[in-house]
Amino acid sequence: MLNFVKKSIGINRYFCSSFMEIEFSKYQGTGNDFILIDNRQGQCDNLSQSDIQFYCDRRFGIGADGLILIQLCTDASFDMVYYNSDGSQSFCGNGARCAVHFASTLGIDTRQVIFKAIDGLHQASQCGDEVRINMQEVVSVKRDGEDFVLHTGSPHYVKISEDHSSENVIKTGKNIRYNAVYQHDGINVNLLSLQENGISVATYERGVENETLSCGTGVTACALVYALISKTSNNHVNVHTKGGQLEVFWKKTETGFQDIFLVGPATFVFKGRVKRC
Repeated sequence: MLNFVKKSIGINRYFCSSFMEIEFSKYQGTGNDFILIDNRQGQCDNLSQSDIQFYCDRRFGIGADGLILIQLCTDASFDMVYYNSDGSQSFCGNGARCAVHFASTLGIDTRQVIFKAIDGLHQASQCGDEVRINMQEVVSVKRDGEDFVLHTGSPHYVKISEDHSSENVIKTGKNIRYNAVYQHDGINVNLLSLQENGISVATYERGVENETLSCGTGVTACALVYALISKTSNNHVNVHTKGGQLEVFWKKTETGFQDIFLVGPATFVFKGRVKRC
């Protein structure tokens, strides 16, 4: 029974009597999980915010931190359209790595590939389940007292903290994300601690409005903060999240960072069909 569930599932939306079916694949990148849909034929162009919220619901839907559409693109191999579980849009680093892996199953050559996302074009490469993506340049890192604010495709607030308990992540994350400064646009909140063999990161994600096991743009933000506060001569760091291990590479500039790469596994979980109105 377990093998069958991993290969194919069908989920019925209980309050509809007439449906069309959508094929999907479920992926996870260090515990950050996503619904991937091939939308190159445009069958999901009219997904509503409530549709996305339903599919990402962990009790009545498929369950995920976000939903990703792979679409045709004139200036890249594909367009990755990412939705948070609340239906809002942003860039997602772990989602992008999973999108590249999923694109390879659609016949797209992802050994070296350029894809488009909400924040522009990205280079990526895949070798087995490991996916390496080039993040956008970070032109500045701002200070907020002892904390840091920067944009790595999505806005991030980084706070140095040894307490990565879920209780503290959620409490601290909500206090910052919903304060007067960030409440309107929202911000992701990361707790960063330095380890002997790298750094450890825990994240409260806007759009999910909860702790996630990993966050690719958050891991990247914390890696760059680490590069600033540690004054390391290295150009990379191993990052430990509650969902697994990632690695970030960078090159320092006079004002920020460039040639930033996020590297880690993208893992297929199962595929199936979901019925929608």
